[in-house]
Amino acid sequence: MPLRLSPTFRDDLTGATRPLVGMWVCSGSPLIAEICAGAGLDWLLIDMEHSPNGLESVLGQLQAVAAHQVTPVVRVPTNETVTIKQVLDLGAQNLLVPMVSSADEARAAVEAVRYPPRGKRGVGSALARSARWNRVEGYLEHADEHVSLFVQVETAAGVEAAAEIAAVDGVDGVFVGPSDLAASMGLIGQQSHPDVVAAVRRTFEAVRAAGRPVGVNAFAPDAARAYLEAGATFVLVGADVALLARSSEALAATFIPADAEGGETTS
Repeated sequence: MPLRLSPTFRDDLTGATRPLVGMWVCSGSPLIAEICAGAGLDWLLIDMEHSPNGLESVLGQLQAVAAHQVTPVVRVPTNETVTIKQVLDLGAQNLLVPMVSSADEARAAVEAVRYPPRGKRGVGSALARSARWNRVEGYLEHADEHVSLFVQVETAAGVEAAAEIAAVDGVDGVFVGPSDLAASMGLIGQQSHPDVVAAVRRTFEAVRAAGRPVGVNAFAPDAARAYLEAGATFVLVGADVALLARSSEALAATFIPADAEGGETTS
């Protein structure tokens, strides 16, 4: 019997009755990815841009989360055809392309995920996990149904071009990155600055007017709730490495007196 692939993140958003909530997986660990996959969240973002992830570790994480009711999205490190081809061939069905600031850049990402004659994706399904080594019937003819593409707006130029970016055929949604957006606006480290928040909301309005879902990264619970109220249809509300960092700091603060000096420890 031919194999069937999972629905895409595009399909999840189309059928959702509420915003979809997810978290970053940045550790590069399949074990951590598996733990996060079983937490009850809607989606996970496996990051290759700011994390120690290469093709092998992404493959391991995709395999680790496959048994869980969670949708993995892979953020590629750059809008580059060869990298996108390789990540798709690993079996990633949902991609997020960072730093898309124009409609032309969005069209380049679309071309990278589509097979010729509509795109530039290299044909290697018989060799790749994407088509389960040609066990997915009709994969080449129906590849667009098995892949969803999201682009990340995170510059001032991207905000201004958000409507045009969202309108590009083949872009399934737009994700806003307030941290890089703040830096682009000369407000580095101030993603909660009123001007940055206003720019995020303008992007929401432009993307929704184009009929596309729009998402955002917001680790602070109050910011996440405010963006959900403003119309975000998918959000990231934490990261594996950040949760571990803050929780380990809390352990130290709880059990080590503030005035204690360092010393030898025994196991």
